[in-house]
Amino acid sequence: MGLAFPPDFSQSRRFYLYYTDLNGDIVVSRFSGRTDGSGDPQSEQVLLTIPHRQFANHNGGALVFGPDGFLYVGTGDGGGGGDPLGNGQNSATLLGAVLRLDVSGAGGYTTPPANPFVGRAGFREELWAYGLRNPWRISFDRMSGDFYIADVGQNRAEEINFQPANDPGGQNYGWNRMEGPSCYQTGCSQSGLTLPVW
Repeated sequence: MGLAFPPDFSQSRRFYLYYTDLNGDIVVSRFSGRTDGSGDPQSEQVLLTIPHRQFANHNGGALVFGPDGFLYVGTGDGGGGGDPLGNGQNSATLLGAVLRLDVSGAGGYTTPPANPFVGRAGFREELWAYGLRNPWRISFDRMSGDFYIADVGQNRAEEINFQPANDPGGQNYGWNRMEGPSCYQTGCSQSGLTLPVW
């Protein structure tokens, strides 16, 4: 579902895949390239597995390296209509979010110490932003460093979320209190939310 090459690919020959395994779980893995330019399937090193078995939709799939050299991962909310599992507003899960990981070491991954929720009770430290439904594509502007998140709506609106370059992260983009610019839940509060730019 996603493929990313790190800034040092020409030296490291490592690359990263985001896929759904046969159990339905989300997997982010590191692979090594061969000298002939192909990838070596036997080199897989699983960095992260996120349980995702109850529903088959909203698997996310976004995977990109940012200007800071960290790996950004867009995960879906776990599926089902309307977020029945409540993951969009659950800061204790890795679903319905964008994660930021340091994968530069030889082992798995570490959490960058400047991630916005490091040390905060009730928050996964890997979170960069949450309150998303299915951010299956994310991108950094190569000139400005601005960050764009394309998120799938429920029925009424698709949305694009925006973070300016050098933003410290930590946004709650509102799903499932909001769908795009409108309340999804009756009488929702927009307090503490960052609404889409489109």
